Amino acid sequence: MHELTPELRALGEGILAAALERLAAEPGLGGTAPPAEVAALAGASITAGGLGPEEALRRFRDVLLPLTIAIDHPRYLAFIPSAPTPASAFVELLLSAGSVYAGTWLEGAGAVHAENEALRWLADLAGLPAGAGGCFVQGGTIGNLSALHAAREHARHRRTGPAPERWLVACSEEVHSSVRASARLMDVGVLPVAADEHGRMHGAALREALAGADGVFAAVATAGTTNAGLLDDLAGAAAACREHGVWLHVDGAYGAAGLCAPSVRGRYAGIEHADSLIVDPHKWLFAPFDSCALLYREPALGRAAHRQSASYLDALYRDEEAYNPSDHGVHLTRRARGIPFWFSLAVHGTEAYAAAVERTLEVTRQGAEEIRAREELELVAEPELSILAFRRHGWADEDHHRWAAGLREAGTAFVFPTTVRGETVARLALVNPRTTVEDLRVVLDTMR
Repeated sequence: MHELTPELRALGEGILAAALERLAAEPGLGGTAPPAEVAALAGASITAGGLGPEEALRRFRDVLLPLTIAIDHPRYLAFIPSAPTPASAFVELLLSAGSVYAGTWLEGAGAVHAENEALRWLADLAGLPAGAGGCFVQGGTIGNLSALHAAREHARHRRTGPAPERWLVACSEEVHSSVRASARLMDVGVLPVAADEHGRMHGAALREALAGADGVFAAVATAGTTNAGLLDDLAGAAAACREHGVWLHVDGAYGAAGLCAPSVRGRYAGIEHADSLIVDPHKWLFAPFDSCALLYREPALGRAAHRQSASYLDALYRDEEAYNPSDHGVHLTRRARGIPFWFSLAVHGTEAYAAAVERTLEVTRQGAEEIRAREELELVAEPELSILAFRRHGWADEDHHRWAAGLREAGTAFVFPTTVRGETVARLALVNPRTTVEDLRVVLDTMR
């Protein structure tokens, strides 16, 4: 089982051939099926004697893989899509074959060095100080949880006097669902902050919420809301946090990728004051699932919150200069999640990344013009980044869902409606540079 036999070598060649074919082709959208149908199509695959390499590959490639949705399809426009580069996909294979463990410097120095280089580029884009750093974690949920845990630990250690009745995190209604989930996991309360009519949090509203509140250990501002792609008032939030001595965490899981695009860079003013920041390369920075860059202004605060202690770990800390990613997030065992992102950056250069993000922004602007030109459609908000939210006049909730389901079932596009202030509206999210305005027209034409 652990020997590279001729049969297994042929399996490897078959997998490489299938991967090359997939990357070279325009992907189909894919599909799904009810559990009973999938089970019937797939058959039993875990057997005493095994299926053998040829049949196992056939079953995965020809039966199971088509029963998934291609998130990198140009007309996958739901949730937040992904568009990994071929370079980032290729290096995943080498990473697995190399059996790389990247939890500690002792075991993964080369991989950790490369990941830190990618983190440094992101920190520089955000204007964070030279000492900023962190690690790559699974996704934005773990990134937000890790940052908020570090923020609370920092608040606990610097607080004088009795502990508050309950620790609180301040955020608006448009904050990502993972922030409230993190609050439940940490058993802390949520201090609501009023948002404007478009869902943005402003510094004045945060300042008002913080006034007189006891036990607020962090405020979360969003650099690109998932629902509409809008940015909170980051500069105002930073000023309010400084006035009240509160940790500022910026959730840029989707939107902070726009920092590398000159056309929108100015909209992030204030992000340089963040105490922690996340951005997911598997969203708008063209890496495979799953990867979240978690950055701390002062990495020592992350280590103080997250470093695990046990006799079998003591040897890892004899070298004080060693940089251990396991010390900076909610994890211990970890693969080198940042390597595909780093490798693609190394292959293509940062200018190619800026151009690719600008491409999606331009197509979004063209899509907004298409919406304005159609009397039956109306933008809910002017797009700041790469999400289009718009209403179809005369449609109720069920009409939007019927429309979206029809597009999915026909294999035309993968879309879902959303709600904005209680109203069901259409939503298209663009992060794929291969998506064109013609793709958007195909979708919009079905709303007539």
